[in-house]
Amino acid sequence: MFSVCLYFKAHYYLLLLFMNPHIANIRTNYLMASFSEEDASYNPFEQFEKWWNQAIKSEIGEINAMTLATVSAQGTPSARIVLLKDFDKNGFVFYTNYLSDKGKEIAQNPKVALVFFWKELERQVRIEGIAEKVSNEESDAYFNSRPISSRIGAWASHQSAVIPYRQVIEQNEKKYAEIFGTENIPRPDHWGGYIVKPTLIEFWQGRASRLHDRLQYTFESNVWVRERLSP
Repeated sequence: MFSVCLYFKAHYYLLLLFMNPHIANIRTNYLMASFSEEDASYNPFEQFEKWWNQAIKSEIGEINAMTLATVSAQGTPSARIVLLKDFDKNGFVFYTNYLSDKGKEIAQNPKVALVFFWKELERQVRIEGIAEKVSNEESDAYFNSRPISSRIGAWASHQSAVIPYRQVIEQNEKKYAEIFGTENIPRPDHWGGYIVKPTLIEFWQGRASRLHDRLQYTFESNVWVRERLSP
């Protein structure tokens, strides 16, 4: 028994020796702000807009970057960064290729999650909801507002498809640029917007000693219910 204990103890110290000693020591003590019920709106969209405007004033880079999590038909989750392009009382809008992995997964299971992390403000917003395609008119309007190169890129890239080398994209880009020129580039049928209609929105404000403020809004019986969560 004594030799077995020595064996495991030796392996434990050996593991510590090879572990990166710096990762475990990375920590931030959040001291910037608090978030109380008195500070919060009873409407989560109004609260999001308040934090959004504060994020804009803070000049954070790409404040509209958000993590989008989807689930495959096999139940495997996946996540990636997409860009928020609009929001209102109905939900949060982003645009993508409908034939991409995320587009296929949304078609199979429209339940998704979004996360914003604004580290400069020590804030996180977590959203769960149902993703639906926006209207063709909305997709057309946004597509036509994009730079010409981005509109060509929507045609050139078969997003998430395996390709043998980079030149495939460059050749496609050149081909579609020659086909469409610089005016009246139509929106591909496989490209457009989704709106995530939330059923849950959580606002997280970092606090000292990991005792963070968390206020969660859930949509129940057509009413938003606000509750405080333990950190």
